[in-house]
Amino acid sequence: MSAQLIYDLVPLGSTVTYSDSTPRPPERHHKKLAAWENRNSGGRLIRKQAERRVGITTLPATMTLHKGDYGSQGTIVMRVHQTFSVNSELRFAVKERPAIGSVLVLDRPGDDAELVYLASHRADAEEWLSRHGYPNAVLSETRADAVAADTVEGRTAA
Repeated sequence: MSAQLIYDLVPLGSTVTYSDSTPRPPERHHKKLAAWENRNSGGRLIRKQAERRVGITTLPATMTLHKGDYGSQGTIVMRVHQTFSVNSELRFAVKERPAIGSVLVLDRPGDDAELVYLASHRADAEEWLSRHGYPNAVLSETRADAVAADTVEGRTAA
C-alpha cells in the first residue's frame, strides 16, 4: 500500500514495514546492503504530521516510524526515527495493529501528537508516565469499536 494510505488509515502504534521491491544484495556488498536496508525495513508508527506551509513552500504530510532504541543496561542513548513523505515511492504494509485495550501514551493533545509509549493496559500507562515526566501527556485507549469502524467503512489496512 502507499504511504498516503498508511497516513490516512493506519492508527498510531501499528507496526509498519516498507520496501522498494528490490532484491537483497549479497552480504559481501556492505555499502549496497546498508543502502538496501535503509529502504527495506520497518518500525512502529509514532507520528503523523499534516501538510504545512513554510513561507511560500508547501510541505507534504509525513509519518514517522520508530525504528529502534540503542543503549545498554536500561539506559537509552539513541532513538532512531525515520520520517516519510506521503509522496514516497516505497511500498508499505501493516504487520500489526495495537491490541484492543492497549493504551497509547501521547506526548501532547491534538493531531500532531507523538506516541511515546504503547502500554498493554491503563495501569501500565499510568505507571510508565509517573516515571517519565510528560506533563502534557494524553492517554488514548484502543477500542474495539474503532477497529470495527475501520473494517465496516472499508478502511482495513492489511
